[in-house]
Amino acid sequence: MRPLPELTPENEHYWKAGADGVLRIQWCAPCDLGVHPPLPTCPQCAEGLEVRDLSGRGTVVGVTVNHQQWLPDLEPPYAIVVVALDEDPLVRITSLIVEADPESVGIGLPVEVRFEQHDDVWLPLFAPTGEPVVERAEWPEPEPAPVRPMPSAQHFEDSVAITGIAMSEVGRRLNRDPLSLAVDACRAAVADAGLTLDDIDGLSTYPGGMGGGGGFSEGGIHAVEEALRIHPTWFSGGLETSGQNGSIVNAMLAVAAGLCRHVLCFRTVWESTSALRGNRRGSGVPSAPRMGGEMQWRLPYGAMSAANWIAVNASHHFHRYGTTREQLGWIPVTQRSHAGLNPAAIYRDPMTIEDYLDTRMITTPFGLYDCDVPCDGSVAVVVSALDAARDLARPPVRVAAVGTQLRERIPWDQGTLLHEQLVWGPAQHLWSRTDLTPDDVDLACLYDGFSFNCLSWLEALGFCDRGEGGAFVEGGERISIGGTLPLNTHGGQLSAGRTHGYGFVHEAVVQLRGDAGQRQVAGVEVAVTSSGGGHPGGAILFTTDRG
Repeated sequence: MRPLPELTPENEHYWKAGADGVLRIQWCAPCDLGVHPPLPTCPQCAEGLEVRDLSGRGTVVGVTVNHQQWLPDLEPPYAIVVVALDEDPLVRITSLIVEADPESVGIGLPVEVRFEQHDDVWLPLFAPTGEPVVERAEWPEPEPAPVRPMPSAQHFEDSVAITGIAMSEVGRRLNRDPLSLAVDACRAAVADAGLTLDDIDGLSTYPGGMGGGGGFSEGGIHAVEEALRIHPTWFSGGLETSGQNGSIVNAMLAVAAGLCRHVLCFRTVWESTSALRGNRRGSGVPSAPRMGGEMQWRLPYGAMSAANWIAVNASHHFHRYGTTREQLGWIPVTQRSHAGLNPAAIYRDPMTIEDYLDTRMITTPFGLYDCDVPCDGSVAVVVSALDAARDLARPPVRVAAVGTQLRERIPWDQGTLLHEQLVWGPAQHLWSRTDLTPDDVDLACLYDGFSFNCLSWLEALGFCDRGEGGAFVEGGERISIGGTLPLNTHGGQLSAGRTHGYGFVHEAVVQLRGDAGQRQVAGVEVAVTSSGGGHPGGAILFTTDRG
């Protein structure tokens, strides 16, 4: 059954427009701009909005050809597109191409609306107009907000440190209770810090108590507190934060504010076992017949996975900057060689660039090896007050800066197309909070839910200019363990497993302590980590304790 939007007074002008064949969106007359998805007022002038009839014409500015069977009534391959509307090119619509070979669809294709009725909903689809492809080097981009200056001279990062880390058993289809994985990691991280559970007075996690749906959580704070009986003075768990590792930043803030001394942070996944039990999470396909919120604008078109959404941005990057699949492939290929030195990695067999290029396509330009590996496992991190950390078992790992700012719009198809969404803001915010620069970084542990996420973070953090990420990683030398910027030395999520952000912090601490064994980076003193895969991201800069 095709997932369909729940009709409301706020969205029915869009979803019922096909009844008379006219595409409609909200419009602010004083500002002369389109507004989509629907809002109660204009975000610029706060005036009320009208509903305006449009021509239904636009241009494809992003495209991915999906090869996965997500919906029973939508056979792959099919072309998922982002269309910039003629009346306001900054207003974009995610849709499907009809009346054309999916593989023939490219950026710059002029299109016009068609409507396909499903019950009382008319899905806007698009077909080529037959006009020549628009050849443009650049397409209109929303202006990002400026980086906010530090509001005070107080630098909370100076008062906290990482004192303990641990990882449970990690693997494919372990068929273990996810809470048991979390308890293993939590107890081991506390012991690694030289503490006992009695010393822990805070708990923090991502995404919190989601009921374990699709293997995405062990049950959150409630479940882990019941298992460990810590009785914290502060706790936090939820989705809406600066990437998965935003829960670690939240813990730092709580410690710096004096709410607690030692916060136990944890992140647990059991996606591979959950899928084996028939509870595949996918991208959040709703169980109810109708849906609202952000997903209503993508799921009806078979854009079911974050792979589809991020691939659209990758296509725009490829088109604009000349990035190639072979260049992108050096990220998973190089990280696989790193995984070969990590006994805990899931996939350790060598991979060549030919292996990468020959694998099956998931959604263009992403093949199988561009996608991270669903797994079961838990990672825990202890955040402590610095004055307490220096008396503990291991040398503390210091926090030089965090980056958390939102500079772009959050909806996937309304923000930037130049890179993965929502990475530039936290990256630039990070550097505004420290005197260190990208040249000082010895190790990068960057989110790689898909290879293009990682490429985007490399550009956003300033290791190369925007658009030069493909050339930067090409050949793999720069990002190898012996290169100028060792990248994801544990294998990343592409080979070591999708521990969902926390694995990067774990690896950074292992390296800064000098405990990485065969994969140890020589002389590492500064490591940057990032998390977030299209939803709001975040970055953390760690250093050794320099006194």
